[in-house]
Amino acid sequence: MDSSAHAGRTAPAERVVLYGRVGCHLCDEARATVSRVCGEAGLAWREVDVDDAPAPGEPDLLEAYGDLVPVVEVDGREAARWRVDEATLRAALAVARGPVRPA
Repeated sequence: MDSSAHAGRTAPAERVVLYGRVGCHLCDEARATVSRVCGEAGLAWREVDVDDAPAPGEPDLLEAYGDLVPVVEVDGREAARWRVDEATLRAALAVARGPVRPA
């Protein structure tokens, strides 16, 4: 899922990546939190399914993350795993690039 895709436009680089899987209730909760916080802040984000087969030369995300999902990265650094709350995500975004406030 790429939440930043817009028809006919190049999507901005995603600051936030959610690693998860289909059928994971914690991933569903994390997706809602990430969508809400990033939407309010006008930030691009994307979701990566760890169960998808890796592209040639890419790491096996199932091996890397296994049962750790959901995992949220902000600017390439792990910000949360298992439970993702708005305060934690906002703090990670603030540390990475300055305060993020709701619109």
